[in-house]
Amino acid sequence: MFKKLLVAFTLSLATLAGPTAALDLSAMSDEERALFQAEVRSYLLENPQVIMEAVAALEERQAAAQAETDLDLVAQNSDAIFNDGFSYVGGNPEGDITLVEFMDYRCGFCKRAFGEVEKLLEADGNIRFVVKEFPILGEQSLLASRFAIATRLVEGDDAYKSLHDALMTYNGEISLPALRRLADTFGLNASDIEARMDDEAITAELQETRALAQRLQISGTPTFVLHDEMLRGFLPADQLQMIVDEKRG
Repeated sequence: MFKKLLVAFTLSLATLAGPTAALDLSAMSDEERALFQAEVRSYLLENPQVIMEAVAALEERQAAAQAETDLDLVAQNSDAIFNDGFSYVGGNPEGDITLVEFMDYRCGFCKRAFGEVEKLLEADGNIRFVVKEFPILGEQSLLASRFAIATRLVEGDDAYKSLHDALMTYNGEISLPALRRLADTFGLNASDIEARMDDEAITAELQETRALAQRLQISGTPTFVLHDEMLRGFLPADQLQMIVDEKRG
């Protein structure tokens, strides 16, 4: 009896159906339950790989379920993701595929991703790239995003791109004096930019992006949306290119 129960339990672990789907522990006496638990413990100690196999299978199923959910979320929010009317659009604005990045200037992984994205856009001249300002790492992040967006409003997209790139490679404390110095480096009017930082349009943009991120269940940066798929976390350029190629068919 116990060998059969043990086999059922092991199979349920491997298939992640759960032990109660294969057997009813409540139907056992206390003595039978204790014997069974001892058998299970002994088996797992002798065959620990079963646990790892079960965990791997569970993670695979969870990833597949998340991917399905992400597809639905992207489809339901496509206009806000790809054509919100305010986010910076770079790369090739007429490209055949769009890559969107939710980023934070103080995020270490965003800084790592920056070079990889630039490499991708340089190698593949047919990608439309959208930047979503998503400051979630404190007041310095918010300060940087407000200054960057104000730069776009005052000085235009090219100035925004220059400042954005500088902030993505900047590793010091973010403060108004530091932001002014960066602006001066590019010959921008730091005073006019600073005067626009509390503009209602900037507040609305940040609020809309945060609301979109919540709908997409985005809680960290960087998060990418590539065509119809969400990519949560850092990816090197070659992996991004592989996914781009797959999406193009």
